[in-house]
Amino acid sequence: MATTATDPFEIEVFRHLFASVAEEMGVTVQRSAHSPNIKERRDHSCAVFDADGRMIAQAAHIPVHLGSMPASVTAAIEAYEGKAPTPGDVLIVNDPYLGGTHLPDITTVSPVFVGSERRPTHWGWVATRAHHADVGGLAPGSMPPSTELFHEGLIIPPLKLVDAGALDEQLVAIICRNVRTPEERRGDLEAQLASHRVGEARLMDFARRYGAEPLRDRAEALLAYSEKLARARLRVVPDGTYSFTDYLDDDGADGPPVPINVTIHARNGYLRFDFTGTGPAAAGALNAPEAVTRSAVIYVARCLMGDDVPANDGTTAPLEVVVPAGTVLNPPRPHAVAAGNVETSQRVVDVLWGALAGALPDVVAAASQGTMNNLIIGGFDPRHDRAFTYYETIAGGAGAGPQGPGADAVQVAMTNTLNTPIEAMELAYPLAARRYEVRRGSGGNGRNRGGDGVIREIETLVPAVVTIVTERRKRQPWGSSGGRPGSSGRNRGTFDGEERELPGKAALQLKAGDVIRIETPGGGGWGEQSSRDIPG
Repeated sequence: MATTATDPFEIEVFRHLFASVAEEMGVTVQRSAHSPNIKERRDHSCAVFDADGRMIAQAAHIPVHLGSMPASVTAAIEAYEGKAPTPGDVLIVNDPYLGGTHLPDITTVSPVFVGSERRPTHWGWVATRAHHADVGGLAPGSMPPSTELFHEGLIIPPLKLVDAGALDEQLVAIICRNVRTPEERRGDLEAQLASHRVGEARLMDFARRYGAEPLRDRAEALLAYSEKLARARLRVVPDGTYSFTDYLDDDGADGPPVPINVTIHARNGYLRFDFTGTGPAAAGALNAPEAVTRSAVIYVARCLMGDDVPANDGTTAPLEVVVPAGTVLNPPRPHAVAAGNVETSQRVVDVLWGALAGALPDVVAAASQGTMNNLIIGGFDPRHDRAFTYYETIAGGAGAGPQGPGADAVQVAMTNTLNTPIEAMELAYPLAARRYEVRRGSGGNGRNRGGDGVIREIETLVPAVVTIVTERRKRQPWGSSGGRPGSSGRNRGTFDGEERELPGKAALQLKAGDVIRIETPGGGGWGEQSSRDIPG
């Protein structure tokens, strides 16, 4: 039976076809990568774009990557300065002020050409973003307690990494010379390039099967369908104005708490997110580039829509985001941003849910742990006669909701990574896991209890530099509808046999045998606890 470009069945088929390209690209990166951060934790994301840079499909990867990636693709397109891209090109960029997140997240973008070799037609773009465990800077892992972007590592503007099929070895040499783990960086870059070859090949196959123009028509129909469906789903938010304010523990440089404020204006399926009232750009690295702030908005809106709504540019049409310049959510260059991507983005999500709880009290859950609990350990590994950099984000408790309790020991909100298995960590690095367990009782009480965090304790077997970047150490994840807040997190260290408390952000020199212990926050509870809910 013949179908049209607007046939719902056909749209659903092509939605999954386009998404399969991004998914296969992601599998290629993960299987080809050298670093445990990508191979084990899967700290990478892939997406497909049309010729104008509109996202058509993405894989189920990292929310903070995917929501901001379109801005990096736009920066790559603009780097051509009106000239036509060439088959075989791959551009590279990590500049947070050009659509990036923070410097360790390196994005590669390539044009996709279909048709014959003699007359190729530019059809679209594919992009991959991967968190590289080190890109230089003041400390291993490139997430130091910085006060300007230059402290955080090598800044790469949109440049051709591959020009018409020829890898720029000089550019690769510059990148590798400026990092602590050059072999690993080259291997991870090659994994990203491999994913581009896979993505391009799959789209070329689809163009041969269905025709380039019909394929483009179906992408256009998919975007229009997604926009229509997104608007319908967002009508769940009653018309009105909803506000909420939460705070970062500090400004990243031992300064005061930083307020993050949002006012959401809802009308007939359109949502306007106004962050006026948010604090000024922070002295430390907690600044979040505007693209990161937008990605948090997109994540929350996607949660409201439901996972059956296709993830592409069409779903962002009903969303308007206002982020005043000069704030911690839209800082001026060259403010430091290393922690904004991982920590401030989480607080933006908390603020958004806090505002929406006023609109949808029987839908929205309490705050989850609200931090990624970043732990970076770097030094020299005598077993392999080379430097090493270990990077981990650590799970915590999810907020409880009206439907039930929060999950224990999970990654929440803007991160969607796995943990590094103990066996993989101890094989790859001179580190030993001493404790890894659920932090019992850390979830907030309520009719439904918040999820518990975890305790992760690691001993360094060699002298090392440790960087800790965490939030929710001073302010607890809030409860909702009468539920109690979750426990705040704690950082501890054992040095020469003596245990002491550590701040939320710290850079430390460790000796062999020293131990770092991270206790992550629990999620907030939901609902008032009645007498019958309390065990006798």
